[in-house]
Amino acid sequence: MSPRAGRTADTAAAPTLTTLAFVESPVQLLNVLEWAHAAAATGPAGGLTVVVLSPNDPMTRGQLRRMSQLARDEGVEVRWEEARGGASAPFQTIGGLAGPLRRADRIVIGDPFSRYVQLLLTITRARSLVVVDDGTATMEFISQLARGERLVRWHRKGGRPGPRDLLFAPVSASARRRLTPGGTREVEVFSSMPIDSAPDGVTISVNAFSWTRERFGPPRITRGADLVGTSLVETGVVDPDRYVEAVQALARTHGATRYFAHRRESSEKLHRLAVETGLQVVRPDLPLELIARRGPISRTVLSFPSTVVHTLPLALAGTEVKVAVCDIDPAWLTESASPRAEGFLSGVTGTARDVHRLTSVLTGAGAARGMGSAAG
Repeated sequence: MSPRAGRTADTAAAPTLTTLAFVESPVQLLNVLEWAHAAAATGPAGGLTVVVLSPNDPMTRGQLRRMSQLARDEGVEVRWEEARGGASAPFQTIGGLAGPLRRADRIVIGDPFSRYVQLLLTITRARSLVVVDDGTATMEFISQLARGERLVRWHRKGGRPGPRDLLFAPVSASARRRLTPGGTREVEVFSSMPIDSAPDGVTISVNAFSWTRERFGPPRITRGADLVGTSLVETGVVDPDRYVEAVQALARTHGATRYFAHRRESSEKLHRLAVETGLQVVRPDLPLELIARRGPISRTVLSFPSTVVHTLPLALAGTEVKVAVCDIDPAWLTESASPRAEGFLSGVTGTARDVHRLTSVLTGAGAARGMGSAAG
């Protein structure tokens, strides 16, 4: 991907596409870099500009700053937009992007569920659209697109749309049409997620994390286990007390010493985990795939159902690190959890490749037990 790597004569002679990529999270930006590496579409010669629609969350902003610098080091132009910096910020951002959007030949997006991105899609005339992973949400996006459903995140509670949903419905419907192949419009999904079937006309390209493996590592591997955090409590899916009990059980049984926090986890919950479990809470400054690849990383990485059970085995391919996933007990779910939650989380675990499944986690008096055979 780097300009230092060069290109073949055929690639260099091909027409340059002006490409705009829109990201709102560090993982999205990482996957844009992976896509650019695979597509050899980086730097001014490749016509790629990454537009960061910066969120307000300090942890996310910090990781995005670090990822933006990595992108610039690879020759990618990065445009940072304070897209949520006040009431007038969205109007200024959209107004400033209108021209580039209309001129772009190809649009790359990291979150098709984002209302900001959906609004931007109504402006573009690009005939080539690429969706890169925003974690496991990509699986839900593909299934909703295939069924012609409105685009809604899996953890949102089912039922009738709210007033804001109804107000935004025309924009969302327009975005869904643009993300549906037809005529001269091409749609590609670049993903590390297991996608067995896709809507007619959608091209599926595999994200094997080749840029990450080439750029970093191999890591130094240490004994014991590391535990990966999740924001399932923050999104209202899992009860906080049950979550803390499960983390305690996993740490005690597998000798975990570090807890890699998800960027959306609250400070209050992380403080409680540190006090009640004795784990060292680490707030990564980059996506976990890069942190793990740089090392040091423990020989066993424990996780609840999340994106990393699909991405870490790819990023750590060729190492001795084993990824183990602990299922979410239905009893842990909150009353407000979406009816889709149990099935979706089970699917995340069941479709993961090259991971070990923990047979059970008994919270309270019990403990985690054993590893099953590799999933997937």
